[in-house]
Amino acid sequence: MATEQKTEAAATDGTSAGGDSLTVTDNRTGESYELEITDGTVRAMDLRGIKVNEDDFGLMTYDPAFTNTANCRSAITYVDGEAGILQHRGIPIEQLCEHSTYLEVAYLLGFGELPTQSQLDRWTFDVIHHTFAHEDIKKLNEGFRHDAHPMGMLLASVGALSTFYPDAKRIDDPEERYMAAIRLIAKVPTLAAFAYRHSLGLPYVYPDNELNYSENFLSMLFKMENTYEPDPRLAKALDVLFILHADHEQNCSTAAVRSVGSSQVDPYSAVAAGVAALYGPLHGGANEAVLRMLHEIEKVENIPDFLEGVKNREERLMGFGHRVYKNYDPRARIIKKHVEEVLEATGDNPLLDIATELEKRALDDDFFTSRKLYPNVDFYSGLIYEAMGIPADMFTVVFAIPRTSGWIAQWMEMNGDPEQKIARPRQIYTGDRDEDYVPIADREGPEKITGPPARRPKRPRRGA
Repeated sequence: MATEQKTEAAATDGTSAGGDSLTVTDNRTGESYELEITDGTVRAMDLRGIKVNEDDFGLMTYDPAFTNTANCRSAITYVDGEAGILQHRGIPIEQLCEHSTYLEVAYLLGFGELPTQSQLDRWTFDVIHHTFAHEDIKKLNEGFRHDAHPMGMLLASVGALSTFYPDAKRIDDPEERYMAAIRLIAKVPTLAAFAYRHSLGLPYVYPDNELNYSENFLSMLFKMENTYEPDPRLAKALDVLFILHADHEQNCSTAAVRSVGSSQVDPYSAVAAGVAALYGPLHGGANEAVLRMLHEIEKVENIPDFLEGVKNREERLMGFGHRVYKNYDPRARIIKKHVEEVLEATGDNPLLDIATELEKRALDDDFFTSRKLYPNVDFYSGLIYEAMGIPADMFTVVFAIPRTSGWIAQWMEMNGDPEQKIARPRQIYTGDRDEDYVPIADREGPEKITGPPARRPKRPRRGA
């Protein structure tokens, strides 16, 4: 009979502290090990105790893209993809979009509870009165070509903020952390608008402290005369979109902020890592792809042929399905309610008819529903942005504005977590070993480099 061993994390009496445990038998040795289960997880380091012999490194887990690995404990955002639930600090996203504002949600994310009136007043005042960016940021932007992608410009300017506020590196100082949160949430819309105006060759519009957060951003984008009054319907829809995009658990950009932030770098540099991750088309650029798809479909009559093309893998259905949600994305339901209000202010958009009919036909087809392909947040958000007059290459930039509050909340939580260390994933080494150096005259290879060298067949190791 196999002897039973316990890992370091297991309780000394053979059961876990909470009474939940997993017994694993190593068929290489016949040994059994008891692993403690906490919050539905086992610690990866507990597997290190499973060895063939004392010289063995121990087992590791292999999980490309972290599809089933928790890298932190977080109390900020809860997502239940099967049930289509999204909550911030336990409050359903539906309630926040109906009753709250983006700045109030940003406070909730960062500080763990809804603010009192006095707290909200101070928070709002602080944000609104830190929206101006240093004039040297304008000079930085002037170094970019006229056709530079605004997301690349935002990435550079957010990273540059670390040089304007060097005291932010004192990440253990509560006042510095608070001011970093204020400055980032306040200034990212300004930096985003500067990037947009640069692309058009227009003079930059400075923030207007008399406007609310969403109105101010619209003003900085579109103001052409001395006065500008944003349509309240557009400002409200944008504020709701900001709430919906504020945080979404450990997605690619949030994981990037946490990973870079784990080095104890300043928060501006950590958030710049989030901007860089969001720049990728698989993350922040999805709503732009939806808009291209709708333009390519062109008219409602073409939808049946398009869906057949999707089934035959000749076309891609953008804006449907989600890595987490296996049900209708709750954010998509909320956005859909605001599309018609926006179009009342901006005029009809034929793409809405295409989107509505496409959704209807897809959800009536078992091919898509059986594969859990329901509309996600990107399906309708691009329509709203386009109706507002925001160009497609600005979509990801607008996404980055509200996500900044989530990144900052995650960064602050991580820095207060005693379990966090500098991120350092393991790897499975697959390359050669114990190779001898080859003089350059004796090396073989193609004359022209067109990519990484092809893998050579494995040679027997020396001495084998």
